Amino acid sequence: MRADRVFAYGAAAGLIGDLLLGDPRRGHPVAAFGRAAGAVERVLWRDHRGWGALHTAVCVGGAVGLGAVAQYAVRPSRTASVALTAAATWAVVGGTSLAREARVIGRALEAGDVEAARERLPHLCGRDPQALDADGIARAVVESVAENTSDAIVGALVWGAAAGVPGLLGFRAVNTLDAMVGHKSPRYRRFGWASARLDDLAGWPGARLTAVLAALAGDSPRGAVRAWREDADRHPSPNAGPVEASFAGALGVRLGGTLSYAGRVEHRPVLHQEGRAVALHDIERAVRLSRRVCLLALGAGVAARAFVKGRTA
Repeated sequence: MRADRVFAYGAAAGLIGDLLLGDPRRGHPVAAFGRAAGAVERVLWRDHRGWGALHTAVCVGGAVGLGAVAQYAVRPSRTASVALTAAATWAVVGGTSLAREARVIGRALEAGDVEAARERLPHLCGRDPQALDADGIARAVVESVAENTSDAIVGALVWGAAAGVPGLLGFRAVNTLDAMVGHKSPRYRRFGWASARLDDLAGWPGARLTAVLAALAGDSPRGAVRAWREDADRHPSPNAGPVEASFAGALGVRLGGTLSYAGRVEHRPVLHQEGRAVALHDIERAVRLSRRVCLLALGAGVAARAFVKGRTA
């Protein structure tokens, strides 16, 4: 079976598996990688960029190498190749968990239980929930849905289309390491530098594709493109900026503004300033937009692989 068809069937099956099953309650492969990365960190940690780069190379290289060996081992069998791609896709994407957590918070807000929404918010993002009222929680959820559409789904599909199973596992390893050591705490300011920079590079194509597809799939393509063009570069993250700006324009809402992480207050620029404030019903709208973007991303990945295969045949 051609490699483009293996990816098409396998990635589609993996997304269906995620839709039907979601993430496993126990024994998640990403959690296992996190434990392994933590063990490597305990051996290698030094307050130095070079040791952090070595940590990144060992962890990401191990994930990519495992994917390459597994893909080579099943290559003679078309069925096994599709099954491996499906399993890898299911393991690394998190669309169902993303939608589920957003909707749980949305239902708590609908019931007027702001405290329950605050308790649930850390499952979705790293904001300080106690600093947020109902409107602030709703905005945080929409922003998290937007950013994680790229980080948890589209970025993985991009690298899966480009490099198969090693690409899928490698991207998730990079993204997971950034979440573990890439933030600017005193412990990880130097050690996590390489993981953070590699995550920026790995996430670049997926973020731009997410922004394009959000514009195509949203209610206001023109508003999404305008917000992306005018506001994305003002965001401190090179990848979250285009994604959140495009989602803001596509949904017709304002995102960004003051927020708090781990007791540190940040004043971020407002994205899509002519939009309205985020309302409770925008959580469900954001989830649906995320779903459409993911389906379009799968189609784009399959088409890209087929095009490249046709050119090289």
